[in-house]
Amino acid sequence: MRPHFATLLIFLATASYGELVLDQNPLEINPKPEDEIVETTNKNSKPVRITGLDSSCSCLEASLDKAVYEPGEKGTGKAKFKISSFTGKQEKALHIYTDDPAEPDKVLMAIIDVPVMVTVEPRLLEWIVGEKPEPRDFIVKMVGKESMKITEAKATRESVKVSVAEVAPGREYRVTVTPETTTDILIGAVTIMTDSKIPKYQRQLAFFNVVRPEQSERKKNAEKESPK
Repeated sequence: MRPHFATLLIFLATASYGELVLDQNPLEINPKPEDEIVETTNKNSKPVRITGLDSSCSCLEASLDKAVYEPGEKGTGKAKFKISSFTGKQEKALHIYTDDPAEPDKVLMAIIDVPVMVTVEPRLLEWIVGEKPEPRDFIVKMVGKESMKITEAKATRESVKVSVAEVAPGREYRVTVTPETTTDILIGAVTIMTDSKIPKYQRQLAFFNVVRPEQSERKKNAEKESPK
């Protein structure tokens, strides 16, 4: 699969004072679903020596054209975000380390809003050990501009049957999951394949499990106590 990238162009300029200024922080990028390169501009000023670059995620890489910027000098840098399988709003931090004792670590936030093309609700189907193994459904919706069809849906467990029903052609599908039995604990996933031309949307995962009653109860209590 060919990786997708969002490239942020960072323009650096230096002034006669010791303050690093970012006129766009955070940087906001809104790529199209099929985009591989997206560019935006950020300007800043500082007579400074760059001592290092680091990011909060291995998906974000950065580089500068030089290490030292004299007063009034301009330069360029690049931060590359690997879109890969990410969807939705992603917030990543880029640390720019300098020899400025007042601010040795300047943090530049990059907000990349990758369009959501497919939704699966819920993401998890759950049965309790010993209860009737009734069929339960995932609802898959194609929410982007382009329609998509489900070409295959298959469980990772042979004892779990999966079927697909078309609700709205190219837009909504019901994926029904039925375990043969609920006598034992079980964890698995359903792989949902589509005919999307964009590789990252060709495969979706949804999950199922069979748990003991006390495990299900603990989960419900944790969800009640978690902040909304």
